[in-house]
Amino acid sequence: MMLSLDQIHTEPPPTPKELDWAEQGFLPPLSPLRCAWRRDVPLDCKICPEDARARAWTAYHYDLLQCTLQQEGLPETVDLTKEPRTGFGPSDVTICILGSPTSYLSVLLEGGNQCPGNMLLCLSPAWLSKVPSESRPGESSLLVFKAVTFDLGGLTTLEEFAPPRRVTYFTGCFGPCKVQGQSAAELARDLDCPTGGSGELARLLEDKLLTRQLMDQQAHVAVPPTLAFTFKRPLPLRSMTEEQRIRMVELSGREGQDNLLQEEITAFLQGGAMEPYDQVVVKPSGWRWSGAQAVSFHAKLEQGCILQAVLAFLETLEEEESILLEAFIPTARMVQPGSSDTSNSPCNTSLRPNLAVRICAVVCRSRKDQPLLSKVVCGVGRADKPLKHQATVPQTLESSLQQWGLKDEAQIAAIHLQIKQKSEAAMRAFLDMEAGLSAEQRGGRRAQTDIVGVDFLLSSEDQVLQLVALEMNSQLCLETCAVFESMGRVVGAPAGEVARPLVETMLRRAQCHLMEGKHVLVIGAGGVSKKFVWEAARDYGLKIHLVESDPNHFASQLVQTFIHYDTTDHKRDEEHAQRLAGLVRERGLHLDGCLSYWDDCMVLTALVCEGLGLRCSSPTAMRVAKQKSRTHLHLLRRRKEGARWPSAALYAVPCCHLESHADVERAASHLSFPGVMKLEYGAGAVGVKLVEDAQQCHLHFDKISRDLRDDSDHPGIGLGWGNTMLLMEYVSGTEHDVDLVVYEGRMLGAFVSDNGPTRVPNFTETAACMPTCLPPDREAQLIRAAYQCCVGCGLTDGVFNVELKLTAAGPKLIEINPRMGGFYLRDWIQEIYGVDIMLASVMVACGVAPLLPARSLPRTHLVGVMCLVSQHLQALRSTASLETLQALHERGVIRLNLLDDELVSTEYEEPYCNVACASSSRSEACLKLLGICQVLGIDSPHYPVTHFLSHFK
Repeated sequence: MMLSLDQIHTEPPPTPKELDWAEQGFLPPLSPLRCAWRRDVPLDCKICPEDARARAWTAYHYDLLQCTLQQEGLPETVDLTKEPRTGFGPSDVTICILGSPTSYLSVLLEGGNQCPGNMLLCLSPAWLSKVPSESRPGESSLLVFKAVTFDLGGLTTLEEFAPPRRVTYFTGCFGPCKVQGQSAAELARDLDCPTGGSGELARLLEDKLLTRQLMDQQAHVAVPPTLAFTFKRPLPLRSMTEEQRIRMVELSGREGQDNLLQEEITAFLQGGAMEPYDQVVVKPSGWRWSGAQAVSFHAKLEQGCILQAVLAFLETLEEEESILLEAFIPTARMVQPGSSDTSNSPCNTSLRPNLAVRICAVVCRSRKDQPLLSKVVCGVGRADKPLKHQATVPQTLESSLQQWGLKDEAQIAAIHLQIKQKSEAAMRAFLDMEAGLSAEQRGGRRAQTDIVGVDFLLSSEDQVLQLVALEMNSQLCLETCAVFESMGRVVGAPAGEVARPLVETMLRRAQCHLMEGKHVLVIGAGGVSKKFVWEAARDYGLKIHLVESDPNHFASQLVQTFIHYDTTDHKRDEEHAQRLAGLVRERGLHLDGCLSYWDDCMVLTALVCEGLGLRCSSPTAMRVAKQKSRTHLHLLRRRKEGARWPSAALYAVPCCHLESHADVERAASHLSFPGVMKLEYGAGAVGVKLVEDAQQCHLHFDKISRDLRDDSDHPGIGLGWGNTMLLMEYVSGTEHDVDLVVYEGRMLGAFVSDNGPTRVPNFTETAACMPTCLPPDREAQLIRAAYQCCVGCGLTDGVFNVELKLTAAGPKLIEINPRMGGFYLRDWIQEIYGVDIMLASVMVACGVAPLLPARSLPRTHLVGVMCLVSQHLQALRSTASLETLQALHERGVIRLNLLDDELVSTEYEEPYCNVACASSSRSEACLKLLGICQVLGIDSPHYPVTHFLSHFK
C-alpha cells in the first residue's frame, strides 16, 4: 500500500505554540559544509540594519545559495556592492523573489536566461522596503535595495541599487515558513505590482480540505473518501454544501462533541464509499499544519482508536481548521519486471516489495488565466512505507511506470494525458474560487496564484487504473521537479521545463503592469480585422487616443479619446503630421507613445513621432519600406557598402518602378520573365498578377490604371498613396512570413509561419501553418534575412512583418510591411508561443524594451485556410455561416479569425475569414482541418484544400 503525505508520525503532534513561527527565536542550523567560497561579502542592508538572528539567517541563505550553485557546476556569486548599480527607471522590469535559494533556483536560473539582469533573489526581507504607491492610493510600491542578480548561464552577482529598483513582480514563500514566510506575506500585501501569491492565498492553497473539495466538486477529480470535522470553517468552504466523496460536519465547539463524532465516524466507516478500503488516515487540515508530521493511520475496525485520534486533534483545533478522516488508498497492484521468469531464481519474486508511485504535477497559470501543465515527475518507494517529497529520488513518469511493470507506451501516454487533464482541472477550480474573492481576501488587488502542485497516486478500481488526487500545494511539487531538472543539468540534459512557463507568466504580468495606464496615440483604426486591438488595449489598461478619418468608425466608442481627422491623402502626410501634433498639444495629451497598425498610416505615424519626440523608426525608413520597388533598390545599392556578409542585398530581387507605358517597356527589356506586377503601395495582394511577357504587362497596367485609381475604388489597400505599380522578377520557392520585434536595432523576437501555394495568377493566400515546417538551419536563414532587410532599410524600432520566399539558393525578399503582421498572425503567435506582438509593439512605441521568452517552445500547431466570398459564398450563407463558425470557435473545434464583415464578392477581393485547427502535431492539425473544410463545404474542386495543405510536411 502507498501512504499519503505525512501519514505516519513517530512524535506527538505539534502544539499551536510550536507551530507559531512568529514567536520562535531560533537560529538557523549550523551548516555541515566546508565552504569554498568567500564569507566576507557584505550582506547587511544600510537602509534597514538587521539584528543578530536575522543576520544569521541571511548568512545561512547566502551559504545555501553558494552551495547550490557549486553543486550545479556554476561559479560563485560575484560581489559588486562596492559600486551600486544606477540607471534603473520606472520602465524597467524587476522580478523579485524572497525565499530559500533551493526552492526557487530553477526559476531563478531560467529567469536569468530569459531576462538577464532582471531576475533578483533577496536573501533577507531587510533588502526590500514598502513605500506608498504614487499611482494607487491605499496600495504600496515595493523597492529593492540589494539582491543577488541572475544572468545568462547561471552567472550571479550581489548588487546594491541606488536609487532602489521598483519591483514589477514579487513572489516568494508565502506559506508558514519559519523565517521569510511571514515577511514575504507582509511585503506582498496590497502591492501595486503583480504578486505570484500572498499569505491569504497560501492559507487557502495549503488547506487540504478546501482544495480537496474543489477537486471533488468543481474539477471532478477523484479524491479519497473523506469525513471532515470543521470548526468555524473558512469563507470559501461555506458555499460548498454538495456532498460527493467528502462529507463535512461543522462543529459548534471543542467540548461535548463525542457523541456527534462517534455517530459520524461510524456512519462514514460503514458507508458504501469506504467499503473497498481497510485502513483510514487521521490528520489535521489548515495552513498552520502545513509540513507538520501530525498524521496517524488505523485499521478501519479500530473505531475507538480513530475517535481518540480525532478528539486529540480537536483539543488543539483553531478557527477555520479541520480534522480529516480519509480512506487510505492502496496503490494499484502491478506485475513486477521479471516476475514471469524468476521462479527458479534465488531472487524469487516473493522477496520483491510492492512498489508505490507518487505522481507530482506542476501546473502554471498561463495566458488568459489558463492552467498549463509544465512538468510531471514521480517518487517511487515501498508500498508499505510513506512516500514523501523529500524522501524519494524524483524520476520521470515513464521510468517509474516501467519499473512498476507497465511498459505499454500507449498506456503510459494515456496516463500522462489524464494527469495533464486532471491537474489542470484542479488548478482551474482553485483559480475560479480565487477569482470570486475580494481584493482584501486575496491579499491585494494584484495578488493571484501563479503556480500549484498536485499530488496523485495511481490506484485501480474494477481492474481499471485510476488517478486519485491527494492534495494541492504551493512549493513541494515545484521543488521536487526542480531537483529532477538539477540532476539532468549534470549530464547536459535539457532543463527549464518546470520553470519556463512560470517565468513567462512572471514576465508577462510584469510587463503588463509597466504598460498599465500608458497613453498611446494610434493613427488609423483599420477594419474589422483590427478589432482585437481595441479589446486588447482595454484588457491591458492602455489609454488609447485614436486618430481616424471615418467619424462613424466603430472603434470611436472603444477608446479613451477619438480624434476625427481626414488622413486619406497621404501625399500630404507632412502637413497632416504638423496638424496632428498641434491637436495633441491643444488637447493637453501627455503621450507615452504613438504607433499605427494600418499600412497607409505608417509614414504619417513616423512623422508625428518625430514631431512629438516619441520613439519610432525614422520617416525615411518608413518611406523606403512602404514603397516596394524602393525597398529592393535600396537594399541592392547597399551591396557595395561593406556591410556584414551576407549583405541584405543578397535577398533583394531586381524590379522597376512603373508610372507609364514607357516605364513598362523599359522594365520589360531589363528584367527576366516571368514577372510579377503589383501596386507600389498595395496591400492584401490586391492587383497582383503573374505576367509572362511585355504585352501582358501593358494590359495589366491599363487595367489597374482604370479600375483602381484612388482610395474610393477600394478602401484600405494603399490607394491613398496613388496607384503606381512595379514589375519584379518572379522568384520560385515556398512562401513564408517572419514577424520581428526590433528595439534600438536589436532583434528581440522572431516568429516564422509557412504559406501554402498561392492561387496563381493573382497570388492570393490560401493556407498557412505555424510553427514552420522548415529545418532549423533554413528557419534561421529566413529570420536573418528578414532582420537584415529591416535594419538595412533603417527600421530600428517596431514590430515588422516580412514576406519572403525560400528558394534553393536561400531567402528572397517579397516585401516588408513596417507594422505588425495582419490577418491571423497576432492571434496565432499568442496561442502558440504566448507572446502578444500587439503588446510588444506598444511597448516599443513607449520606449520599453519587450522581454520575450528566449526559448519558448511551441505549445501547439495551427493550420488554417482562407475563405473567399467568390469561392465560398454559398457555404458562408449555409453550412459555414458566421453563426456556425463562431459556435465551432467557442467549442474549440476551430480557430476563427474574421477579416471582413460583408459577404460581397468583387474582382479585387480580400479574404473574408481564416478557419484553422490546432493539434499537438502538424499532420493531425491538417487532417482535422481538411475534415472540417469538407463538412462545411469550404473544400471543393475549385478550391482544393488538400492541395493548399500539401506544403506542410
